[in-house]
Amino acid sequence: MTPLEIARLLEGRSNAEREAAVLRWLEARGVPVARHRVTLDGGRGENLAVDLGAGDRVLVLCAHHDAVPGSPGANDNAAAVGVLLHLLARAGGAIPPGLRVRCLFTACEELDYLGARAWVRDVGVAGLVGVLSLELVGIGDSLVVWDAVEESPFLARVRAALEGLGLRADAGYHVVGRIPRFGSDHRAFAAAGVPAYGLTLVPGASAEALRRFVFHPRRSALGFLLRRPAPFRTYHTPRDRSDTLEPAALAAAGRALDAIIAELGGRSGLPGPEGTAVSHRPPSGVS
Repeated sequence: MTPLEIARLLEGRSNAEREAAVLRWLEARGVPVARHRVTLDGGRGENLAVDLGAGDRVLVLCAHHDAVPGSPGANDNAAAVGVLLHLLARAGGAIPPGLRVRCLFTACEELDYLGARAWVRDVGVAGLVGVLSLELVGIGDSLVVWDAVEESPFLARVRAALEGLGLRADAGYHVVGRIPRFGSDHRAFAAAGVPAYGLTLVPGASAEALRRFVFHPRRSALGFLLRRPAPFRTYHTPRDRSDTLEPAALAAAGRALDAIIAELGGRSGLPGPEGTAVSHRPPSGVS
């Protein structure tokens, strides 16, 4: 299944149904999954985690499976779930030695990242070299790494991976500081001292409008009241449907993750889906 086809399994469903759809997808393919119950500050749900590889250095890739009430939740955030599940289906046996990639599908992100916060509280952050939370990865042609408040060795490797794809800073990809108006699961890990950032796709042609919209929300609120720049035109609205998602954007997100994994492991690249031997394992310490 393509990332878009997987995203459609979640689209328009209740949060409980979205969570169940992810679990069914994993179980149908015999993937060992760690189930972590979220009960924090009134939030209810389950985080679902799968580890690829067996190294001591752990890269966490997050995609929340919940959506806000009233939204089909395609770009926020079924698209990201589709990208990660597609990665699980094809890249398990290709993780470089010494590295472990943890795909973490979180609950209750829309409730102040409760799922990620509960994971950090209960499982901890030992061995983590970095965290990326995928948000709004289904529309656009330019990658954005955000909440990059200060440089870190992990951020340097992410930059190197994107440069290795032929992308250039402030063109094919952007690295920006803390976003004042939005957030995601990586902030739970950043609060625990782990280098952690958001990863998003945006239309490069809208970069300047997006910068004004995101970093100066009060100043730009009136101007964008009727017309917000993409991808925020559908964000948290009934228009967030799968027919607005762009297969090229989903593919670009997947290539970026492949490159980051390869860069962290010192490998030149990951093979495609054909002939890949998939090896999964649940994270230790989680039932």
